[in-house]
Amino acid sequence: MLKDLLEKYYINQNYNCAETIIRAGNEYYNLGLHDRDMIMVAAYGAGIQSGNTCGAVLAGASVLSMKYVESKAHESEDIRPVVMNMMRKFNAVYSSTLCKDIKPQSFKPEYRCQKTIETACDILEEVIHEYEKSKS
Repeated sequence: MLKDLLEKYYINQNYNCAETIIRAGNEYYNLGLHDRDMIMVAAYGAGIQSGNTCGAVLAGASVLSMKYVESKAHESEDIRPVVMNMMRKFNAVYSSTLCKDIKPQSFKPEYRCQKTIETACDILEEVIHEYEKSKS
């Protein structure tokens, strides 16, 4: 499972929520990203450092982009439905995709955002599984 990699990246290596999702997604889905490539999502943590859209959500969308976009998003019929499904599922759990709304629901000082990352992993896996199943 994707969230089995959470300990490796979030706990042991102290990556933030977005960095954890992109690194776990890269490893789990064999996306072919290099260490330097994954740094691009570092600023997404803590809701783009401002409490805005959750970094785990943004990194999840990045994983989906790597899986479903060949060249350009507007040339991919796959990316919109799969991202929209992910957003719906996040909203169903937290009634928001904003860090400032999610954090009070799941942040614990001793675990930080671990619960949110676990939820993001579950949602990402579910969305990908559902989409792959619908395409076959």
